[in-house]
Amino acid sequence: MPLDFLFLLAFLPILVAAVMLVGFRISAKKTMPVTFVLTALIALQFWEFSWVNVVASSIQSLFITFDILYIIFAAILLLNLLKYSGGVSAIRLGFAGISSDRRVQVIIIVWLFGSFIEGAAGFGTPAAIVAPLMVALGFPALAAVILGMMVQSTAVTFGAVGTPILVGLRGGIKHVELDEQLASLGMEYDDVLQLVTANSALTHALVGSLMPFLMVLMLTRFFGKNRSWREGLEMFPFALFGGIAFTVPYLLTGLFLGPEFPSLLGSLVGLSIVVSAAKKGFLLPKKQWELEEPAAWPQEWIGTLSFSLEKDTKQLPLWKAWTPYFLLAILLVLSRLPQLPIKGALTGVVIGVERILGTGISASSTPLYLPGSIILLVCLFTFFLHGMRAKQVSAAFRESSRMILSAGVVLIFAVAMVRVYINSGENALGLSAMPIVMAEWVADRVGAVYPMFAPLIGALGAFIAGSNTVSNLMFGLFQYDVADRLSMAPTWMLALQAVGAAAGNMIAIHNVVAASATVGLLGREGTVLRKTVFPTIYYLLLTGLIGFLVIGLWGATDVLLDGR
Repeated sequence: MPLDFLFLLAFLPILVAAVMLVGFRISAKKTMPVTFVLTALIALQFWEFSWVNVVASSIQSLFITFDILYIIFAAILLLNLLKYSGGVSAIRLGFAGISSDRRVQVIIIVWLFGSFIEGAAGFGTPAAIVAPLMVALGFPALAAVILGMMVQSTAVTFGAVGTPILVGLRGGIKHVELDEQLASLGMEYDDVLQLVTANSALTHALVGSLMPFLMVLMLTRFFGKNRSWREGLEMFPFALFGGIAFTVPYLLTGLFLGPEFPSLLGSLVGLSIVVSAAKKGFLLPKKQWELEEPAAWPQEWIGTLSFSLEKDTKQLPLWKAWTPYFLLAILLVLSRLPQLPIKGALTGVVIGVERILGTGISASSTPLYLPGSIILLVCLFTFFLHGMRAKQVSAAFRESSRMILSAGVVLIFAVAMVRVYINSGENALGLSAMPIVMAEWVADRVGAVYPMFAPLIGALGAFIAGSNTVSNLMFGLFQYDVADRLSMAPTWMLALQAVGAAAGNMIAIHNVVAASATVGLLGREGTVLRKTVFPTIYYLLLTGLIGFLVIGLWGATDVLLDGR
């Protein structure tokens, strides 16, 4: 079959999902079953992907859905416990001591604290933690989800202690021909990954420094009393300062320490600098900015997560209120460091099925290693630290359980669609999987300006799979082969892949569903996507322009290109 025809077929489910979610604002609960069935029918008819493989992919998706719901449930439970213990009230008062300006709170909580959680855990955890925390602090649920999705950008490439690079890209490019080339140059895969890390960190630093400013603009334009761009522009000096406070140590860490720690160290340094500056009013506008009054909020902004705090909750000291989150961050980091035995012990417990129904498709989960298990451990600690009553825990548990039921139905279909897409390469015709077909079509038609489109390929993988790591696994070798074919610097092309995949997380459908579920906003995924598509376009355009200038016009090279 012609590549053009295959491309149109592979693209059709994505187009239908976009039209239904964004164009007609149909809920994901109705959209995702339609797109799953459409994807399965196309795979069956044109890829000769068997019914057994469709069923196996659906079973595989159940494991992934469980992992996502487990994280969501644990994150909501922790926040509900803090609501009943008085922790949320103390955190609210604590921010008044730093700044009552909501724009400042976004930079500190979403951009910096969210980036730290991404660096520690990844896999959608930042939105699951930050979005409900924002609602607890008095932000509209819709704003919390949009901002929670936006933070899943700059920090993502080095999220989960470097997993997208160390696991995703390493697994994606590992190939016998590259093995031989590296051996001839006296290099190892770690050398390649460090070059990609340096290039990715530099690109992210240039593009990502403006992300907190874009977050502030989204807040003031769409959720302020005056719906004003100008009120966002007033915060530009401080927002840029907040961006650079993160990206400079982030870049230096990527250049000199490797992929494990840029997001972690960048956010920690940034937090200490920005909080101190905010307390002193450095670069802040004289006039404080507040949200629209809750009574005037449209129904579209409001989720089912409620934080009308109980009057009988005791007042906690601020350190005690924040301790669960500090402990969570520490445990996440310790559990992900490969130098410690903790990671090996947690990942050693695996629940899975090999060769489901006799196919080449397998599924597994490492429940103890999931951030959900770490969060539940912190929940237990919070119960004792805050001296909570059994009645409060029971109420928090009931509220948290109710919120994930609807999300489960949506995610089952969304993730099943993703797995059929990715697994469609297991076919009788020898065709590439649907995402690879789309990438090949783009590469064949753009030629010398391909660096402009390389980030888009990475974003496509993340949009489909909801994961930078999976996108790198899916497209790493493809991007390397395109660089080889066009005689362009491979490590720069792989960096564009990694950065584009990070940006694609902002519009990944099942990430949007998961974030919406944490604040009870299911059914408005299209509204979220209509907003997050703009920062995604910004990120991809600027990254593509940098790639074109560095690779296409300035002719950047590297040792792999010279060694051919």
